[in-house]
Amino acid sequence: MRNGETASCKWKGQTDACEDLPKARVARLAECHIKQKAGYNQHASLISLHTDLIPNLLVEMKKDNKSDYTINFTRKALTYLNKHTSLQEPEAVKLFISTLNTSNAYKRNLCIAYNKYVKHCGLSWNMPKYKPEAKNIALPTKEKISMLIANAGRILSLKLSLSNEAGLRPVELCRLKVKDIDLDHKTVNPTTAKNGNPRTIPLSPTLTQRLQEHIIRNNLSPDDLLFKGNASADLYGKQYRSMRNKLSSKLKDPSIHKIRLYDLRHAFCTRKLNDINNPYTVMVLMGHKKLETTQRYMHLLNLNDDEWTVDGATTVEQAKKLLEAGFTYQTTIEGVQLFRKRK
Repeated sequence: MRNGETASCKWKGQTDACEDLPKARVARLAECHIKQKAGYNQHASLISLHTDLIPNLLVEMKKDNKSDYTINFTRKALTYLNKHTSLQEPEAVKLFISTLNTSNAYKRNLCIAYNKYVKHCGLSWNMPKYKPEAKNIALPTKEKISMLIANAGRILSLKLSLSNEAGLRPVELCRLKVKDIDLDHKTVNPTTAKNGNPRTIPLSPTLTQRLQEHIIRNNLSPDDLLFKGNASADLYGKQYRSMRNKLSSKLKDPSIHKIRLYDLRHAFCTRKLNDINNPYTVMVLMGHKKLETTQRYMHLLNLNDDEWTVDGATTVEQAKKLLEAGFTYQTTIEGVQLFRKRK
């Protein structure tokens, strides 16, 4: 600075109008600007730090053999929370979750995801308890399910048929390997999700044939995924919803838009309870750990009592053919074995 010159209080971004302000006020504004910039940088640095901790947690979850579904949801939940509050402040996170206009079930899942972050970072909090709202299970009709399967492309149609006939969770279906399909015995042996019990589920001859053609067409080996490529449960859900919504708009039928992918599993459970009339057997087929979970579907029984096809058998061969066709034995009257199955 030369003799006779005054110090400039100008900062980057200052307008010419500021030069008309009293010099003391300009100096104060410059000081505030510098502090705000420093505060912003500090805040951005903290966000970066918290964001870096999320991948570290996900890596630890992978090492602990957590499922891909759990890891992916934890990632999305923490990323969402990090956008709206500070992950390093449990009370702030608790307050933010409490103000969300969403279901208790979703709030509960957010808390479970954040609780993993709290433990990973050595923080402490009293995790709030959100009790999911009790909901009745709404079943799609057999006709609507058939329409959805018929309208889907070849691969998506095969996946939906498998979901419908075997009652698989989406994540279970996407984990299937070729060796999990027993073509000789017409069964599927999924790796059960949610720490459920292992199970073997019968398949119809028609679906078994389609699966065999799929395996041959794609030259799949026993250890290959049954559905190669990006076969995540999330993608399966997105592809289904896209197809479903287009069909709903095309037919101008809003009821189709309400059918969730998971409803195919619900429909399977209810059909089996109707056909077998044994909750314990259905519990095994569903991979449920508790009978109470299966019994949630009991109120849906006998909604369509008249939708049965009845047939009889007088020889072992006739009985075998009916069982292979999906019929279930009911009783024997005057030497005739009676079977039935849903239309």
